[in-house]
Amino acid sequence: MATSADVLPQRHRSFWQRLTFDRLVTAIVFIALFTMAVRVLADTDIWWHLQSGRWMVEHQAVPRHDPFSHTRFGQRWIDHGWLAQLLLWLLFDAFSYAGPALFVSLMVTLAFYFVWLQCRDGDRWLRAFTLILAAVTSAGIWAARPQIVSFTLASVAAYLLYRYKQEDQRAIWGLPLVVLLWVNVHGGFAIAFILMVAYLFGEVGNQLLGLEDGIGWRRIGRLALAIIVCLLVVPLNPNGVRMWAYPFQTAGIGVLQDFIAEWRSPNFHELYFQPFIWLLLAALAALGLSGRQADFTDLTLVALFTYLTLLAARNIALFALVTAPVVVRYGTLALTGWRERVFRAQPPGGSQPLGGYLALNWLLLALVLLAALVRISQPISAAANEAAQAESLPVAAVAYLRQVNPPGPLFNSYNWGGYVIWALPQYPVYVDGRTDLYGDDFLRDDYLAVILGQDGWQETLDEYGVNLLLIEPETPLARLAAGEPGWRPVYEDEMAVVIVRVE
Repeated sequence: MATSADVLPQRHRSFWQRLTFDRLVTAIVFIALFTMAVRVLADTDIWWHLQSGRWMVEHQAVPRHDPFSHTRFGQRWIDHGWLAQLLLWLLFDAFSYAGPALFVSLMVTLAFYFVWLQCRDGDRWLRAFTLILAAVTSAGIWAARPQIVSFTLASVAAYLLYRYKQEDQRAIWGLPLVVLLWVNVHGGFAIAFILMVAYLFGEVGNQLLGLEDGIGWRRIGRLALAIIVCLLVVPLNPNGVRMWAYPFQTAGIGVLQDFIAEWRSPNFHELYFQPFIWLLLAALAALGLSGRQADFTDLTLVALFTYLTLLAARNIALFALVTAPVVVRYGTLALTGWRERVFRAQPPGGSQPLGGYLALNWLLLALVLLAALVRISQPISAAANEAAQAESLPVAAVAYLRQVNPPGPLFNSYNWGGYVIWALPQYPVYVDGRTDLYGDDFLRDDYLAVILGQDGWQETLDEYGVNLLLIEPETPLARLAAGEPGWRPVYEDEMAVVIVRVE
């Protein structure tokens, strides 16, 4: 009886037969990753990034001084994500919400492709499970911001270092090119140096401990040279040598650690953060059960990024990128040993099914693709995005201000600053998510002290000439200002209150 493979023309058989079960599993994993990453544009910082991209197109320049606030207007501003912002705006301008949303999904999928390349020889089921777990762990940063490009470049840098360790001598010289692109898309380029130093430390440890996995002193020296070259390319950006110090300046802002959730230590009582624990436990189990001595570089990577994650939740995504390959490589050794003990033989590898099995593989793939398309169509629609904005942003209050146009300057909630930059460009903001621009003193003394209604709040508003408040109704400032004779609420809903100064 002829099979479906037999009736195909010879020129099509090789393509038809490529969809082995292993490849089907891999395809389903990456389709799932792409689909999971398609989301509505709800992050509040998205909007000032888009506005910055639009500003660059309109002015044909990269902003060097603040154009968006009245409290810092004209002051020196390092727009570290300029290239990513430009791309995001062009995508939004061309494809509306679908452009940035699908771009994020592409970046996530590409990041995990480079993770997959580091463990492609691992057990198929363990590899699929670990990639999905790592994706869930990292999902908190999947937003249309320059940070998503930084996430992908971190995966690329980790892969190049892995390839260098696996005897690919040329891979190390791809790192300066990665850093050159990275320093123009996000201030997180310092992650490249963290990864390189971790490898350097780990390989020195391998040599000193006499472990077989070491790359040798000569190649360690070449890695150190590559780090120096990467440092030299950092100034090749619109802000020049200032970018050398930029990551330290941002990380040193105390308000970030005190009040911004992604800069604080994770609260593991929240289910949202618990996949990190699961992935960490999986790594410890894989390392312990593998039956081989652990590579000191692998230990360094897991330990370092665990430490960084415990300091700041924003590092969970990086932990997922570097830990997933460790789980798969060592976990595969553990599973192989277990199977050999239980079954007394090495289990068969990936098969090359023919006939009806191939037809079933293609049918399953088609069904998964169809389901993915249906799922993706919802979050890229304008209706879904506008509904999401109405749930987390002062959309109605902004519409009121656009219609009535009361006199400014404006005092706004920090969380809404990015959206106001986008939706109300006629009102320069008081503050927004560009913490590096405003600095620790301003954020503590001139913003937090005011929004919390501390002594001197009126004097601070007078100092900046504020005539208009756009804030949450439950804030102390809203309650205090509403009771003052010099202020009058003119609009209020569950999301926001608008209060104006009166004579």
